[in-house]
Amino acid sequence: MKKFHIALAVTDIEASVSDYAQRLGCRPDIVIPHEYALWRMPALNLSIRRAPAGEGGTLRHLGWEDPASPAFSAERDANGILWEHFSSEQQAEEILHTWPGVTYRPR
Repeated sequence: MKKFHIALAVTDIEASVSDYAQRLGCRPDIVIPHEYALWRMPALNLSIRRAPAGEGGTLRHLGWEDPASPAFSAERDANGILWEHFSSEQQAEEILHTWPGVTYRPR
């Protein structure tokens, strides 16, 4: 089953993790201090990533986590919004590539 994915740009990872953990009622699956956090829930994934100055509180992209995805893909819709399509394993590979030395496996 596909899961909807929302990716936000934030100015403060730690404050945002605390805020969103309370709003979602659960802790993230992974936190990379000062850089990134990811919540993987039954119907929704939420990721937050540190934004450059002045770009916090914005949408980075939307997407679908799909176990049948043959490869990571991305395209823009009619409104210019970036949509990504990926499997949980492809997302894990991206995390490990972006932050070498991090240990992460999707549950």
